[in-house]
Amino acid sequence: MPTPPASISFSERLAPPGWRALFGWRRLRTVAIICALFVLLFSFGWKAGMWVLVTRIFGVGLSLLLVFGLFEQWPRRLPGWLARWALQVAAVGVTVPVAMFMAYLLSTAPGAPMFWHEPKRLEGFMTFTFLGMLVAPWTALTALLRQREAKVEKQAIDFELERSEMARQALDARMRLLSAQAQPHFLFNTLANVQALVEAGSPRAPRLLQSLTDYLRAAVPRLDGSANTLGQELELVRAYLELMQMRMPDRLAFALHIGAGVHLLPCPPMTLLTLVENAVQHGIDPSEEGGRIDVHAELLEGGRCRLRVVDTGVGLQATGGGLGTGLAALRERLLWAYGGSASLDLSEVAPHGVQARIEFARKESE
Repeated sequence: MPTPPASISFSERLAPPGWRALFGWRRLRTVAIICALFVLLFSFGWKAGMWVLVTRIFGVGLSLLLVFGLFEQWPRRLPGWLARWALQVAAVGVTVPVAMFMAYLLSTAPGAPMFWHEPKRLEGFMTFTFLGMLVAPWTALTALLRQREAKVEKQAIDFELERSEMARQALDARMRLLSAQAQPHFLFNTLANVQALVEAGSPRAPRLLQSLTDYLRAAVPRLDGSANTLGQELELVRAYLELMQMRMPDRLAFALHIGAGVHLLPCPPMTLLTLVENAVQHGIDPSEEGGRIDVHAELLEGGRCRLRVVDTGVGLQATGGGLGTGLAALRERLLWAYGGSASLDLSEVAPHGVQARIEFARKESE
């Protein structure tokens, strides 16, 4: 039965991969600065050659750096009671006297007595060792803390990027779901109008059905996209109003008032068409004498776009003042697409009728 792997500590997960981290530029720079300070401190009153002092201190510093990096990656697995950072700090502390002993031993001239036989050299060895054991572990501990802080900060940034990407994907999925809900709503309402006309035996039924077929052939491919342009939306609105005017030629009049520069603005699918459909269904249809629908699209100062659908139908009070399923879904689509920068409101029109108005900020990418 295979032995289960030991748990990986937090510091193990944060250890830099590969051997290139052993002598990274920042580590070498830190060691060089500390060694230079030691050389400057002991250069006053130094009797031997300066190269001996520089070689000993920099040799010990690089040895400690090597030990720090080795125990950062080796052994790969540690028992649960032993933290990686503690192992590194302890290894650096133990290496100080060993490295200093080797530095003194290797720098002793051939034939000269060993340094422990000379009181001054032995005193120097003890001084270097004491200061090294005092400074090196604290330097290693500080480096570990800064390394951990940098890794945690990087993980926080990565997490935030991942969270933003997931939020964007959720937004796209939500927009597609809302669009999918709007499409059958529009199609079923239109087909119900055609069915009513056919059942009434109207001679205009075949022509209306043909117009509906032509309209759907042009409109349905556009409904699959997550965003249309306002120009495409206006084309759908015009085709829909022509279709409805064919169904009730004596009761519906309409006009489109399109301002300059609005055709290329991105617009969620079914935005303007939902307002127009609502005006026909709840404003013009219930009215005995019919009415008129005016569609306005214009750019405002400050980069905002305003869409208005004004009808002279029965008004909000006659319809109960509710938004209905279509407008409620439209309000949610605008919220997902534009956040708090978009607004949708309804208001009464004298002497009777309703104005539906949408305003949203022009996006930077437009």
